[in-house]
Amino acid sequence: MNTFQKNESKETLFSPVSIEEVPRRPPSPPKKPSTKICGSNYPLSIAFIVVNEFCERFSYYGMKAVLTLYFLYFLHWNEDTSTSIYHAFSSLCYFTPILGAAIADSWLGKFKTIIYLSLVYVLGHVIKSLGALPILGGQVVHTVLSLVGLSLIALGTGGIKPCVAAFGGDQFEENHAEERSRYFSVFYLAINAGSLISTFITPMLRGDVQCFGEDCYALAFGVPGLLMVIALVVFAMGSKMYNKPPPEGNIVAQVLKCIWFAISNRFKNRSGDIPKRQHWLDWAAEKYPKRLIMDVKALTRVLFLYIPLPMFWALLDQQGSRWTLQATRMNSNLVLNPLLVLIFIPLFDLVIYRLVSKCGINFSSLRKMAVGMILACLAFAVAAAVEIKINEMAPAQPGPQEVFLQVLNLADDEMKVTMQGNENNSLLIESIKSFQKTPHYSKLYLKTKSQDFHFHLKYHNLSVNTEHSVQEQNWPLTSFIRCSCWVCLFEMLNSISTLRFVNTLHKVVNISLSTDTSLNVGEDYGVSAYRIVQRGEYPAVHCRTEDETFSLNLGLLEFGAAYLFVITNSTNQGLQAWKIEDIPANKMSIAWQLPQYALVTAAEVMFSVTGLEFSYSQAPSSMKSVLQAAWLLTVAVGNIIVLVVAQFSGLVQWAEFILFSCLLLVVCLIFSIMGYNYVPVKTEDMQGPADKQIPHIQGNMINLETKKTKL
Repeated sequence: MNTFQKNESKETLFSPVSIEEVPRRPPSPPKKPSTKICGSNYPLSIAFIVVNEFCERFSYYGMKAVLTLYFLYFLHWNEDTSTSIYHAFSSLCYFTPILGAAIADSWLGKFKTIIYLSLVYVLGHVIKSLGALPILGGQVVHTVLSLVGLSLIALGTGGIKPCVAAFGGDQFEENHAEERSRYFSVFYLAINAGSLISTFITPMLRGDVQCFGEDCYALAFGVPGLLMVIALVVFAMGSKMYNKPPPEGNIVAQVLKCIWFAISNRFKNRSGDIPKRQHWLDWAAEKYPKRLIMDVKALTRVLFLYIPLPMFWALLDQQGSRWTLQATRMNSNLVLNPLLVLIFIPLFDLVIYRLVSKCGINFSSLRKMAVGMILACLAFAVAAAVEIKINEMAPAQPGPQEVFLQVLNLADDEMKVTMQGNENNSLLIESIKSFQKTPHYSKLYLKTKSQDFHFHLKYHNLSVNTEHSVQEQNWPLTSFIRCSCWVCLFEMLNSISTLRFVNTLHKVVNISLSTDTSLNVGEDYGVSAYRIVQRGEYPAVHCRTEDETFSLNLGLLEFGAAYLFVITNSTNQGLQAWKIEDIPANKMSIAWQLPQYALVTAAEVMFSVTGLEFSYSQAPSSMKSVLQAAWLLTVAVGNIIVLVVAQFSGLVQWAEFILFSCLLLVVCLIFSIMGYNYVPVKTEDMQGPADKQIPHIQGNMINLETKKTKL
């Protein structure tokens, strides 16, 4: 009699897995039925998460909108230091997500991580606002408080960034994948809505409200801090509605140990006599459970896809740098991207994607991302064409060992100026009338970087020979040559979009251009430094001397122009300003940038929104936050690429745009090949039945893995 006959299908074989302790994953609690929004498949809990994200992004971008001005005008740092600290803070905000994800998936869980790091976030805002109070200590105290506050803000915003998006995805049931995909679109829409509104409001709080007699940076930082408090309160209000998956142990350490053991074990068993295994991670099977190995396989496959992605962010993030600088050479400046995102997200979700689906085209996530890359390539090609057009319309720039010369006659009659020397004696042939606006500049050629020029001046019967030293330089140089009752101004210019004043009075003049911009101009033909002002009409600029006050009509100041105003006291017309346009206003319309912004925004919607949902759906359940953090890390790497290319390319701007476009095109081709070979992970593959394990026993007992076999 065969004693095994009845139990043939239940025979088991116990194979050793590891003598090292492998922590068991706590069983996930069954999902409780969640309250839906108006009878739909959308959980009510995601409303709290989306509102939280809107308030948090308002807080972050609102603070950043005035951060550089705070460095320059409150802490009195120079431009290089301000720029370096600003970008260091921005980069830190994209590296700290790794820490937040590790805490969430390994220790506290997403909900508690968001709560605790939001408290750190709020504390950072409080310290940052205190550092903006003029009455609280001196500059050293302000600097220390600012750096501590920014560090806490970077830890808070970066730490919760990967957790919030993934926590929202956790609220959906697995059979509601379409609704979850729509949620990530709404989530991204909330990000841009908060960004758009805050970048308008916080600069107004800084400039329009006075604190202690100056710009109110404390209020401009305090309001974003208040929005972060609201974000925390709103998020906590939905606590009882949330599905809160528990953390699954130190998953990051387990992943790293599993990868290292698989590599080392494969190296030790490289003999040809040992059978090969299907995947290199299968060499970890002697020590780690099958479920962990499957999760690590899914993680590494997605991380491999992420390798080309930083190049896309290298292009996208230049909207705030290169494209903004391009806009300053046009006749306006607009905040286009956040506004277009708010329009394009519903347009793509409700119209374009549905039309593509009705045409029978399988528009998968990876295909959307590849199309997004192509659109970004086209956007930078358009930006290069616009840059070439701007260069054609821009005023001529002095070349190496060249300077531009302009002579202004502030006397009451015409005069004659001639240059002595063989190379420049053909300049200034005609006489210059009193207060005559010269239509163009004369070009001087320098033999060396510093050279002396000799001028012969003739006014009525008076003749004067004078010497003037000229140096090749990037910044404007102004000097005077006086003779009796007239003054001759020589001016060497380079491109700059500002204004300055020359004071012909015998008294110092204080000029108030705005509530936060004023300057003093010395007496007897004193020259002020350049000041940047907003485009617009200036019909009555308040001025005062030691014994009187008066107003000057500066007229319309166009975008991108550089002006010189000579303050004179005419017997007939009294005090007035003679206006001279050193550099003409930008003639090219800002509308030329609309096509490139439309293309890059469409690229962002197809790439970034899709990437968020793809990162969540393809991540193992124990690594949702980790993969979101890895997605954000590609943004930080993209910014580093921009810095490297900008520092070492040595190309003119339009050529640099073409270079980035071509690089992304190559990367897109590589990504398409990688995506073609990528097999998406299905939900049932990640949520399949876990391997049955005998409970872990303390002591020297080994863990056992149960496998069904057939005798």
